[in-house]
Amino acid sequence: MTTQTRPGSRPEVSTDGPQTQLTQMSSPEMWGRLVAAVFEIPATREGHSQVSPGSSRAAFLDDLPEELAPETSLAPGQRLEPVHLHGVHDTSLHLCIPPERGRELTELGWAEPHQYEDFGTEFLIYGPRDDAELDIVLGFVHESLAFARASRPAGS
Repeated sequence: MTTQTRPGSRPEVSTDGPQTQLTQMSSPEMWGRLVAAVFEIPATREGHSQVSPGSSRAAFLDDLPEELAPETSLAPGQRLEPVHLHGVHDTSLHLCIPPERGRELTELGWAEPHQYEDFGTEFLIYGPRDDAELDIVLGFVHESLAFARASRPAGS
């Protein structure tokens, strides 16, 4: 898990929905590498996001189709969607991670809270700009998938 600060200033992000990264986007080639790497993660399947514009790609888990806890999904009450990647015009992604980790990533300049958060676990992660950032962002995706698999509903 990185504790490295993201270099440079934060990108601009839209204030009107849907939440979109407006500056410092990944190159189309880098975005394609991000998408390919996410869907090479074992037991991860690409699909249409249930809550994001049509150009977004959801990461579904073959081994866990239903959420163990609603705060682990961007589409609570529907098929578990812990991560979705926005289109090449945006290159950011949304994911669910524990609130304290999301706050840490926000402080380090990698993320900001999802504009429509329900549980404090939903964060926008900025698109990677180079190979080092690609590895770090992929690490965040792995953290989100692990969070979805490990979470248990309150009281269980």
